Amino acid sequence: MHVLHLITSTRSFFEQQISVLEERGVECTVIGVPGEYTADSPRTPVDYLRFYPKVLSHVWSGEYDLIHGHYGLVAPFALAQPTRPVVMSLWGTDLMSDMRWLESISRYGARFADATIVPSPAMSRELDTDHVEIPFGVDTEQFRPVPRADARERVGWNPDERIALFPYDPNRDEKDYPRAERIVERADADLELRTIDGVPYEEMPYYMNASDVLLVTSKREAGPMVIKEAAACNVPVVSTDVGFVRDTIGEVDNCVVSDDDADLAAGLETVLAGDRRSNGRKVVDGLSLDAMGDRLLECYRDVLGRRARPTGQHRDLEVTENA
Repeated sequence: MHVLHLITSTRSFFEQQISVLEERGVECTVIGVPGEYTADSPRTPVDYLRFYPKVLSHVWSGEYDLIHGHYGLVAPFALAQPTRPVVMSLWGTDLMSDMRWLESISRYGARFADATIVPSPAMSRELDTDHVEIPFGVDTEQFRPVPRADARERVGWNPDERIALFPYDPNRDEKDYPRAERIVERADADLELRTIDGVPYEEMPYYMNASDVLLVTSKREAGPMVIKEAAACNVPVVSTDVGFVRDTIGEVDNCVVSDDDADLAAGLETVLAGDRRSNGRKVVDGLSLDAMGDRLLECYRDVLGRRARPTGQHRDLEVTENA
């Protein structure tokens, strides 16, 4: 099977999807929208106009069995090619965007694709058409519990401090760093709030394990993946009730999910009064990359099988339907 993947930009979870698919014998070709993207300098309409001929030239080569579009913005380009079935993955900030035009494009893609994938129950509840829920997996060999003293030695943090990790660029408005500062100040604990930005992805497990608690104060999220990564490291999490946070860590020890500042501050106090570890690795479902890879391959085979079956035969893959 040869799959053409369309992206706007890469992400660690997308790269993991490609790896697990290739391990299962799927040949993957990835093409992205031309131009460089930054938050301060987004791509232009001209960049997207240049993308469509690029997609068509690949499709007309006849090499591909299906097209897999990742993120709502690529849906029109995936669906406009006339010959190959389309799988669409929505990532969250597309379907749940504050920009109505982006949300509309994403819903259009979900409705007309041969199969649509969402990664979380929170997104599933937002989508009113048939879809498959396949959680983003976590590399549990990379994100694993590491003794805090060892992790702090690696990242150069004081072994005697108590540290809450804010795992984002503090300048990103939707992450609400000022609220994190207020909550730490309100907590009756000697606690330092640390931020990280630009850290290599492979070093993230050490920064998580070096922390006493992960603090997330986002106003909105589709995920966030850091919640699953912290759970895989058995690092406690105190978080606002956004994205799939409650679905993921609502039953995990030493984790608190609330939209109330007092509850979040009390959660920090509770975590610091205990052993500062969670049981997330044991409790959280959907951490496995292998499970993600198996379900992606099952989705592909179902789409190709439906194209080959006579009209009227039903799909085999279980889907979620929200009316």
